[in-house]
Amino acid sequence: MADAPPPERLARLNRLEALSDDDLQTVVRAGRHVHLPADWSLIWEKTPADKAYLIVDGEVSVRKGGVEVTRLGPGDVIGEMAIVNHRLRSASVVSLTPLEVIHFTKESLEQLLDEVPAFGEALRGTTADRLGPA
Repeated sequence: MADAPPPERLARLNRLEALSDDDLQTVVRAGRHVHLPADWSLIWEKTPADKAYLIVDGEVSVRKGGVEVTRLGPGDVIGEMAIVNHRLRSASVVSLTPLEVIHFTKESLEQLLDEVPAFGEALRGTTADRLGPA
């Protein structure tokens, strides 16, 4: 496990700029800072939701039925929707580049959403962007 990224670095990420340094520290402490290689499968479609990731650096491919539907990068959180909605994974996620991420268990993410409402708001914004206009 690598040293956690400093709050000021996370504050520059998409969606996290509104969080205070204290909130960012709480986010970092709630997860585990890890580095993953390219071509790593982080999440598998139609499996139970037990983890989520905040991408600090790198890019991933989100795939449904083996077909890429989007790419995500720094500041994006992946895997949270299935946890929050208590559903099976709707897509698979594979790293396209080496990744630096903060890994959250289902339990740590649920606790984090209670402790840091601004992080929950950031996730809701990301979810709304992914789902598109109503």
